[in-house]
Amino acid sequence: MTFETADSVTLKIWDRSTTHHTLDALVHDFSVRHNTSKASIAVTCSGPNTFTVSLNGSAAKATAFDAQSL
Repeated sequence: MTFETADSVTLKIWDRSTTHHTLDALVHDFSVRHNTSKASIAVTCSGPNTFTVSLNGSAAKATAFDAQSL
């Protein structure tokens, strides 16, 4: 199960042994997609084995501003 919006991705990780690797890869991909550093990405546990990866508030505003100026 995966839900994706412009600023976040929520996924359920069924295999607990792959949680760290899966989240690390997702944060990397997300930072590349939004052209921001990994420090601007937030990971929250949004349920049992369910995680949401999103842009921090200030990074999301900067990304939206940059997209509008193009």
